[in-house]
Amino acid sequence: MKLTYFVHSTTVDNEAGLATGWVDCELSAKGRKQAQELGELVTDVFDVIFTSDLKRSIETVALAFGARFPVKNDWRLREINYGDFSQQPSHKVKNNLNQYILESFPGGESYQDVENRVAGFLKDLKQNYKEKSVAIVAHQAPQLALDVLLRGKTWPQAFQDDWRNTHAWQPGWMYEVPV
Repeated sequence: MKLTYFVHSTTVDNEAGLATGWVDCELSAKGRKQAQELGELVTDVFDVIFTSDLKRSIETVALAFGARFPVKNDWRLREINYGDFSQQPSHKVKNNLNQYILESFPGGESYQDVENRVAGFLKDLKQNYKEKSVAIVAHQAPQLALDVLLRGKTWPQAFQDDWRNTHAWQPGWMYEVPV
């Protein structure tokens, strides 16, 4: 199964250097423009687009793709829950992510929790969309979970290889989901 991952557009928290987590943050003016431009760049046809149920992902899909494709919200595609660290400076929250692979953020969840959520999502996807072209619009942690689950990376490798470290954004990342 062909799976295309898109990251949500820039938010006001991104611009302020904050780690948002499950807080429902809005896109910034820059983010709204990015979403519209993404829609112009993407010529693929999708049978369905799944998005997290957080506002920034839903708004990205609406601005990028409008009503071109069916859209389904799925809470399992949410960003990691930073708990007590939500809306704290990103450089402090994300300073040592390896610490939170198995250990939850205080009042939040671990990267293993995100991996388990995404694994459940992929299981359902395989059962219901075997021969389909599927897109996801989500967040950093779910994308890294895809790297762990579908590309065989360890969490430390996924953190190290994350495109966000070098600002190497692109209009979609392709994943192959074995059925």
